[in-house]
Amino acid sequence: MGPDILFALVTFCVVSSITPGPNNMMLLSSGATFGFKRTVPHMLGISLGCVAMVLLLGLGLAGMIARAPWLYTALHILSTAYLLYLSWRIATSVGVGGNAARARPMSFLEAAAFQWVNPKAWAMCLGVATSFTRPDHLHVDVPVVGLILAVVGLPCIMLWAGGGTVVRQLLDRPGALRAFNIGMAALLVASLVPGLIELLHRA
Repeated sequence: MGPDILFALVTFCVVSSITPGPNNMMLLSSGATFGFKRTVPHMLGISLGCVAMVLLLGLGLAGMIARAPWLYTALHILSTAYLLYLSWRIATSVGVGGNAARARPMSFLEAAAFQWVNPKAWAMCLGVATSFTRPDHLHVDVPVVGLILAVVGLPCIMLWAGGGTVVRQLLDRPGALRAFNIGMAALLVASLVPGLIELLHRA
């Protein structure tokens, strides 16, 4: 992998990781609701979950989806339903006051598994696994791509969780935090619109 390809790969990973999407909206809300430290497992789950996706997609799953396009449609429907559920969960988060004992941030395993129903994660991991690997060097290139995605992507998503903790200082009233989380849930729902339009075009 030459330096020009490496530079393009790093740029792709930064842009894909730092731009708004379901993961980052959830991290922003989690940082505001639970704080940075309690959001660390969520961030690590996202990072390593994406690495696992890159490895599996790069080493053969992409070909399976190409042969059975209905799998992608089924995934899209499932992911939309799950993201709507998560939007409701974010909107009803209560954070550090009130019924906070019943609330908890997303765990490492939940965040890692979530990537498989996250449309943006699919687009990012499929794109990076197919655009920056050589067909005759997959067993070398795919792990390298996964490693770079983890190293570059983790600091990017940490900015969103950190931003949530900054916002948290401004949301010391339960009503303000509730309004913020409802706004984050609405943005998460809005992020589904492009995917739904694409799904309707495929139908």
